[in-house]
Amino acid sequence: MRLVQVLIPEGARPVVLETLDEEGIDYAVFDEVGRGDFEAMVQFPVPPSGVEPVMQHLRSEAGIHEGAYTIVLPTETVVSRRLPALKERFPGLRISREELLARAEDLAPANSTFFAFLLLSTVIATTGLLLDSAATIIGAMVVAPLMGPAISASVGAVLDEPEMRSRGSALQVTGLLAAIATAAVMGWLLQQTVLIPPGLDIRTIPQVAERTSPNVLSLFLALGSGLAGAISIIRGAGSALVGVAIAVALIPPAATAGLGIAFGLPGVFVAAAVLVVVNLLAINLSALLLLYAAGFRPLETTDRRTVRSAVFSRVATILFGIAVLSLVLGAVTWTTFQTQSFEQETQEILRQDVDQANIEGVELVDVTVDYEPVDMLLGREPQVNVLIGIPRGLEAPPDLAQRWDDQLTTELDRDVVVRVGFVEAQVSEAEPREPPFEWSSLTILATPVAGPGDGSGPRPLDIA
Repeated sequence: MRLVQVLIPEGARPVVLETLDEEGIDYAVFDEVGRGDFEAMVQFPVPPSGVEPVMQHLRSEAGIHEGAYTIVLPTETVVSRRLPALKERFPGLRISREELLARAEDLAPANSTFFAFLLLSTVIATTGLLLDSAATIIGAMVVAPLMGPAISASVGAVLDEPEMRSRGSALQVTGLLAAIATAAVMGWLLQQTVLIPPGLDIRTIPQVAERTSPNVLSLFLALGSGLAGAISIIRGAGSALVGVAIAVALIPPAATAGLGIAFGLPGVFVAAAVLVVVNLLAINLSALLLLYAAGFRPLETTDRRTVRSAVFSRVATILFGIAVLSLVLGAVTWTTFQTQSFEQETQEILRQDVDQANIEGVELVDVTVDYEPVDMLLGREPQVNVLIGIPRGLEAPPDLAQRWDDQLTTELDRDVVVRVGFVEAQVSEAEPREPPFEWSSLTILATPVAGPGDGSGPRPLDIA
């Protein structure tokens, strides 16, 4: 429930009270002696969704203009026989446009506060990325103040508040640029110390790799965060937790982009920057659409036409940007699926070959495939690394790598490079070992074809 307090202009008291009586609202009236242009103050309880229609009725019937002194307060308990009827008339939980503006202003802090928390959040997130610590990254998200600018920009757009819209948009852009710069400087400084090992490849850190291989699923996080932010401000619930979700979509990839600059890895920077921009656009799009669909409009009818055109134009621009960048996300999604499928199929083929050979003492220790989405996009050949355990006294075949190269090329229709390493494996057994066997019993089922360069790839490892 809300308690609304309104100062009544001189001569408007009878009309105001008559209007409230028509609405079926209980009220209390107090004489006003503090200001000469008002004669009384009226206060009345009303459900949250009823504040805006009741105030519009008072403006149209009693001349209570928008600039009049009006206070809307949340209340814990109201006892009145008229409340059930009011709740039936105003069943929703949507707040009034005045409350929406006030909340949006509160969510966007002063510039100094905003940048202080943003930079601290970036420092913590960068540390979490380098430590591969999800808990540290989540802790950084609690500090990040990005929900306010994202929501205030959309609120300013639907309510025709250009100053709020511009400030919200500017804070988002400058804040994320500052986050990237902070992570870049921090990454460069850390390289000059002993806090991180020399020659560290940040692409091998799982938390960093997660932000450098963005796919279409990333859009769901951003869209959901924007919708949750709009719902939280409309209904006044869980805004702090929603702010964490919005920050998760923006701060870690921004910090990753900064680390890409610091470590001289343009691929990392571009991939993370694309994720930042896509998430930023998706958050603003979902929040803008939900606020507009919820019915928030400017007070004046002429402004509503202007806002409708401006909102549609803004939505079209954001959709175009998301569509263009989604091509990148779609390419990453498709290549990731292809590379992972290739790795699984390769491991299954080699495992079946060794199992079907059924040679005692021979064990397939490990199969790894060095094949990333960027390798596929650049046309690089996947490298298959095979490690086989063999008993002492068994001679390793010199052509096994090429034979598997030919088989994988034929069955998977993709040129590969195969490296085979051998390690001596010992297995204790109760009975004497059978005589040595020949590697010819390891049968390659596929028809051999010429591999890339006719065997010019890496040679099998020589075991001393």
